[in-house]
Amino acid sequence: MGANVFPGMSLVVLLAGAAVLGAVIGSFLGAALERLPDGRSVVTGRSACDGCGKALTVVELVPVLSWLIQRGKCRTCGSAIGRWQLACEMGGAIVGVVSVVLAREGLALAAMVLGWQLLLLGLLDLRHLWLPRVVVGWLAVSGLVVVAARCWGEGSADPLFVSLSGGAIGYIMLWGIARFYLKVRGREGMGAGDPPFMAAIGLWVGPLGVVEVMLGASIVGIAAAIVMLVSKRKVAADTALPLGTCLAATAWPIFLLQGLG
Repeated sequence: MGANVFPGMSLVVLLAGAAVLGAVIGSFLGAALERLPDGRSVVTGRSACDGCGKALTVVELVPVLSWLIQRGKCRTCGSAIGRWQLACEMGGAIVGVVSVVLAREGLALAAMVLGWQLLLLGLLDLRHLWLPRVVVGWLAVSGLVVVAARCWGEGSADPLFVSLSGGAIGYIMLWGIARFYLKVRGREGMGAGDPPFMAAIGLWVGPLGVVEVMLGASIVGIAAAIVMLVSKRKVAADTALPLGTCLAATAWPIFLLQGLG
């Protein structure tokens, strides 16, 4: 259980702390979700209402509670506050709590870091069909840092070789599928960011995890297509489905269940 990484701490206190921390991180992710597509800085500039431009006060920035108390509207002009922000804050809190409860021993913090990054990337792809190389790069770097810590703890470089193998297999697998589709259909069928994203995931879950993530993402994609058909939305050969979102939704549970590759 992930809670074992914090010996002596009450589980209730630990869960509450993870929820609060996750909500705060989720608030930052919500800002990133809005600002990154517009090329705005995520770390500079005060948060402000998109409708009237008024800078938000500390009280208005309390994750989840502020949105609920204000009923999803700006206190000054009444403009709607996007539900994407609430989704990020609640998603961040859920990642924190679930990591404590389900992550393998000693990997609760790693599961949080991975989950928060996958949450942002999954939502960016769902909303904008875009996987920023910088964010994917941080996912890869953080995975290597976690693996390096494991190598240090075990006194062996084997985990690093497994991680790098997972990254290479993940990239080659999706790159090969993309090239095959292009050759057969004569047009692009996959976003340029998907192979690097799969490579970054592979660094976290290893070769076996890559295969499991691909199978899981395929199932999620098929389920999404079925839902679209049932809801009478048009689904054609060129209908864009966010593969990155499917990969993110599958990769985190797999990491929780089996840990580092």
